Amino acid sequence: MNAKLQIRGIAASDKNEKAGLYQFIITLGEGAKGRVFFKKDPEWKMTGVTRLLNVPCPICHKDYYCNCLEKNAEVIERQIIDQDLISSVLD
Repeated sequence: MNAKLQIRGIAASDKNEKAGLYQFIITLGEGAKGRVFFKKDPEWKMTGVTRLLNVPCPICHKDYYCNCLEKNAEVIERQIIDQDLISSVLD
């Protein structure tokens, strides 16, 4: 796994429990932040990920929009689900 995509922190951002939609802010290894969108129906499934433009992209180092996090969405989703990060934030 790319160390630059290692999730260091996660925080709840917004939720719509009736629709089963949740947003979280993740902090990655080099301080980059991203917003991840999840749906619970009944299992957690990531529906999207975007990079917040607080620092340049940890992968391509562009300081404007890129699709690097979207291209690595499976890696990010697997970390969140395998490490059970969602339940640690929602409890």
